Amino acid sequence: MNGLLCIALHDVAPATWDACRRWLDQLDALDVVAPTLLLVPDFHGRGGFAQAPDVVRELQRRVAAGAELAQHGLLHLDLAPPPRTPAQWLRRRVLTAGEGEFAALDQPTAARLLHEGRALLAQARLDVQGFVPPAWLASGTARAAIRAAGYAWTSDHRALYDLPRGLRVPAPVLTASPRSAWRRAASRAWLGAALRATRRVPLLRVGLHPADIEHPALLRTWREVLRALLAERRCSGKQAALQAQPSALREARA
Repeated sequence: MNGLLCIALHDVAPATWDACRRWLDQLDALDVVAPTLLLVPDFHGRGGFAQAPDVVRELQRRVAAGAELAQHGLLHLDLAPPPRTPAQWLRRRVLTAGEGEFAALDQPTAARLLHEGRALLAQARLDVQGFVPPAWLASGTARAAIRAAGYAWTSDHRALYDLPRGLRVPAPVLTASPRSAWRRAASRAWLGAALRATRRVPLLRVGLHPADIEHPALLRTWREVLRALLAERRCSGKQAALQAQPSALREARA
């Protein structure tokens, strides 16, 4: 085995459950163990897990079988004041389609959303140890709130973070953008290139999204990529992966 592989399914919520369930069926068929399921407590304001007991039971069953749960924002919507610069506009409106919820938050607002989201999940008896900001974007003040909130780990595009110890572990992520035909075509080409380029990376992540599964060509590419990765890497949850990395790979004080 060439290293560890963390596979995460993003945007898991009652409102996205049909596509999420289909993704989970795909992962089951590939014998994926220990996926990380990123739970949005109230996706786009369309209702939480407390109103979806069947979904909760399935999530709890999967946790008992080895899956890992993490919190993924509160609404998965960027409701902060509008971007003021071209760079901010590109980051928050083009790259993320207006869903980078923590991209521009001050610390008190971020802390409130973290608390509200975790409380909604606890109400549904869903325990989370990690937090991943939507689109992996968080302002500096939002990152401070995440560190202060008591989560065990978080992540961005490039790394996993062991929050209690203040450690950063490099872990690039393979993901796709299904929002348009040209993005899907570019994603398919990029996934193949990234698969080759990251072959020797000790810890690699995959980020799947519910919308990916709606596009047959993209899904075929994902299946090919996942089969290749699973033939060479051992699956792990993110918290376990942080514990498994040798200290030489950790970069102190992210």
